[in-house]
Amino acid sequence: MPERPPPARPKASAVYEAEPPAGGEHPSPPPGRGSGGGGLVLAFDFGTRRIGIAIGEGLLGEARALTTIDSPANDARFAAIGKLIAEWQPARLVVGLPLALDGTEHEMTARSRRFAHQLEGRYRLPVELVDERLTSVEAERQLKPGRPGHDRSAKARVDAEAARLILQDWFQHAHTA
Repeated sequence: MPERPPPARPKASAVYEAEPPAGGEHPSPPPGRGSGGGGLVLAFDFGTRRIGIAIGEGLLGEARALTTIDSPANDARFAAIGKLIAEWQPARLVVGLPLALDGTEHEMTARSRRFAHQLEGRYRLPVELVDERLTSVEAERQLKPGRPGHDRSAKARVDAEAARLILQDWFQHAHTA
């Protein structure tokens, strides 16, 4: 039986997609990758304008920035997320939970919790929340040492990198406890 080429990777209404690995395009996920064996995990750095997204494999425990969805409209955001979930078939989702430095909750904490509940309800996947204090600050530091940038593309890269840091933290701490 002839082998079918992988389907084209859908664009996620994003202004930023992480650079593909050396030698080509982002790999397409194999069918069923999200089931068993640790599985793929998608992580989200939620914002009112942009949502940074990272991906990682549970067994390897390594995350990488994937994309950023740039839209304030929920229907466009969830359509893009739905495409990513259909494509990558994650076993679970992780959402960054913004807290004040002293650990108290604020308006964005409630919004992130609501977003996590919406993901769980729409996609019927387990969703875990991870303390994301200072991930955006750290992401900006890692991406632009000494060079503050405020254009849309730079902000989108920071959001995807913040999602990577959230997921990396989850791999290192939360799910091994």
